[in-house]
Amino acid sequence: MDIRKLSQLALLNEADFDQLDGLLKPVHLGKQDYFLREGAVCKQLAFIQSGALRSYYVKDNGEEITDCILFEGQIVTAYTSLIMGVPAYEHIQAITDCELLILEREDLYQLYDNNIRWANTGRVFGEMEFVMMEHRIRSFQQHSSKERYAELVRKHPRMIQQVPLQYLASYLGITPQHLSRLRKSIL
Repeated sequence: MDIRKLSQLALLNEADFDQLDGLLKPVHLGKQDYFLREGAVCKQLAFIQSGALRSYYVKDNGEEITDCILFEGQIVTAYTSLIMGVPAYEHIQAITDCELLILEREDLYQLYDNNIRWANTGRVFGEMEFVMMEHRIRSFQQHSSKERYAELVRKHPRMIQQVPLQYLASYLGITPQHLSRLRKSIL
């Protein structure tokens, strides 16, 4: 991912991107490596250059619940932990090998303090995150698992192709066996 794709939001100019010089650190995560573990305070966000990650939490019975799947061109962080400085409730793990550009929280907030366009970009990303979360909640409240799967196929075919079945099933709130039946019924 070219970090300059953020300019598609029409908020940042070339001088704004120059402020990132020396702040972004490239990091490689191997498949199954962790960006963050539950209980740690998240002090970074990352621009995903390549690969896929998932955010998940573990229920008391040990069951893993995938609540977010992210690909290149997206930003990954534990927002509540990053913003509030509290321990994360989730794990963030690489599904594939990943290349990330890491930005430290202090540097992010320094950008916000010194540049209104960066502050507005942060606000827009926060708003987008809220809208996605609201859409996900509504989807679970108003749609059947078959409808959620059909929407995933329509809007995010990449997930269907690249994400292991057990993570997809968890993301959809169903068992892997139920997902297999849904896949057969839709084909």
